[in-house]
Amino acid sequence: MATEARMATNPVPRFPDGFLWGVSTSAHQIEGAAELRGPSVWDVFTSEPGRVKDGSTAAVACDHYHRYREDVALLADLGVDAYRFSVSWPRVDSPGGLGFYDRLVDELCAAGVRPVPTLFHWDLPAGLDWLERDTASRFAEYVSVVADRLGDRVGKWITLNEPAEHTLLGHALGAHAPGRKLLFDALPPAHHQLLAHGLAVRALRACGAADIGIANSHGPTWPASDDPADREAAEFYDVLLNRLFADPVLTGRYPDGIGELMPGDVRADLEIIAEPLDWYGVNYYAPTRVGAPQGAEIEFGGLALPAELPFSVRGIEGRPLTDFGWPVVPEGLTELLTGFRDRYGDRLPPVVITENGCSYEGLDDQDRITYLDGHVRALHRALEAGVDVRGYFVWSLLDNFEWAEGYARRFGLVHVDFDTQRRTPKASYGWFREVLRAQRDRHG
Repeated sequence: MATEARMATNPVPRFPDGFLWGVSTSAHQIEGAAELRGPSVWDVFTSEPGRVKDGSTAAVACDHYHRYREDVALLADLGVDAYRFSVSWPRVDSPGGLGFYDRLVDELCAAGVRPVPTLFHWDLPAGLDWLERDTASRFAEYVSVVADRLGDRVGKWITLNEPAEHTLLGHALGAHAPGRKLLFDALPPAHHQLLAHGLAVRALRACGAADIGIANSHGPTWPASDDPADREAAEFYDVLLNRLFADPVLTGRYPDGIGELMPGDVRADLEIIAEPLDWYGVNYYAPTRVGAPQGAEIEFGGLALPAELPFSVRGIEGRPLTDFGWPVVPEGLTELLTGFRDRYGDRLPPVVITENGCSYEGLDDQDRITYLDGHVRALHRALEAGVDVRGYFVWSLLDNFEWAEGYARRFGLVHVDFDTQRRTPKASYGWFREVLRAQRDRHG
């Protein structure tokens, strides 16, 4: 009743014909069946005591590998146009591993749900290393194998998910797999992931793909104050977490001063990295408030940020927080998208929001509904401001293994009891279903 009343009194604005509505997941977080694939860097990481807060692993997770038909039925009932999932490179490298994705894609197509695979979502096969340039070439070979097998049914592809987070958390700060604390020596893994993206685009084109994007994480960077030191620190952070991963893809150049820090002469690589895309994916969660370094280690968002960083991350006051402690700032999405439009101009292809979501407990998750409702409206305001946005994917369909947080954070529209594997749609699932139904009704 609460959902119906909300929809009746304040319906979500009408989005354009052909706008793509979906939900997202990732292989390592939901598939389970670890015994039927090779190990990834995340399997190695989670086997080390103290790496995951609750000591858990993703060996079973949501058991999606065995329960994918049940999960596709949930997608069909939800009424989404598309399902963004990821393909596990270690599974593809294992005997029969591609067969699972054959079955999943067939099930999605039969249900009228468009499959949108992401080809890398952090689960690098154990034994490979983004510090090594050759990993980019190995990735392109794997992409060709997947595209050759699934390309007759898959039209829309995503190369990488969030190379910024994989670099920062996995290689610079050690909070994620592979657990390195390289700080600024983590720039080679950033470059090699971007090179892998460009090589993957070429591999997909060679297989006939014509609808290719990347899923980069972005958010506005807000200076902690007008003090020049805070502004300078915020500008550096923005370069490091936003422009380092957007500029090469969209303009074929690194931000000033960054290219010189990359391994070797990167000019030829930049031509590959900037292979034209059909659309640009944005994962948005919140802005970041940044100030000058404070000379001491800072605890922020569960991470210990070293004192030697040339910036400090501050809290955003006066905003509600998710159960993960992240600020809820829907207007930051409008700011981000209009800012990208202004910065990149005609170099920015159509945009798809490839992730947006929040962690809250409970089946009657009204806070999640408020969060998603606010962000969908913020997205519509970006459309009204002239940003070419073509789609929106909620993170996530299912509660899942939330990386170093283990099972302590619940991002799903569907609750998962990890003891019984029972799926229970939450109130937010019902809300999103009604949003999608209303959009279809308005388009006749």
